[in-house]
Amino acid sequence: MSSEELGPAAEPERMSLDLVEPGMAKRRAWAGLVVAVLLGGALGGLFGLIFGRDTGLIVALVVAGLILLLSWGTARRSVWLQGTVVSARAFGMKAVDLRTVEQLELIVTDMRGARTVGMLVSGPPKGRAVNVSLATYAGTGGRELGILVLRRLADVLAASENTAGLVFSQLLVAQLRAEARGEAPPDRPLYQLASLAPAGRLAQRLRIDAVTKFVSALD
Repeated sequence: MSSEELGPAAEPERMSLDLVEPGMAKRRAWAGLVVAVLLGGALGGLFGLIFGRDTGLIVALVVAGLILLLSWGTARRSVWLQGTVVSARAFGMKAVDLRTVEQLELIVTDMRGARTVGMLVSGPPKGRAVNVSLATYAGTGGRELGILVLRRLADVLAASENTAGLVFSQLLVAQLRAEARGEAPPDRPLYQLASLAPAGRLAQRLRIDAVTKFVSALD
């Protein structure tokens, strides 16, 4: 039987890499609308008193518009894995093939008491960069990507042409094993990596040699 008779091959399953639930994203969008109205109105009123009504109106519209645009992009943001390609959508679309990824880095962000561990990937087909949030922690709890998604990411990274891919794959496998053993978040590798980053910095990159040393010391 020819390939034509079999029909077109099915596309790989699309797996979400979003840590934020859709409902939370909508709530943030509504919160952004409220902030846009209040802050735009306040600044517009202030500038209107000083420079006149028309100037105040322009300032109010510009401020509110910028906040609404940012809120819209945040609410629209979505990251997913399809086959070996990681894609991200916000104001535009970006995609990176993990098979031929040129750069792999671990990034820890610290905002409002929550630390997020992300994997920054960049490379073909268009040389773009995509940040994949793996887990976010606050105190002794947090949210992590699901087991199936982490397993798929680990498999794809293990087959990457980039040697760092194997290190990241082993890190995710260690995370899965810790979760399978029922270990609490503070005992899991991603939480421990997040804790290693010094406090007081909005975002910082962990060097690949430090990540490699950390992974090699895991059970």
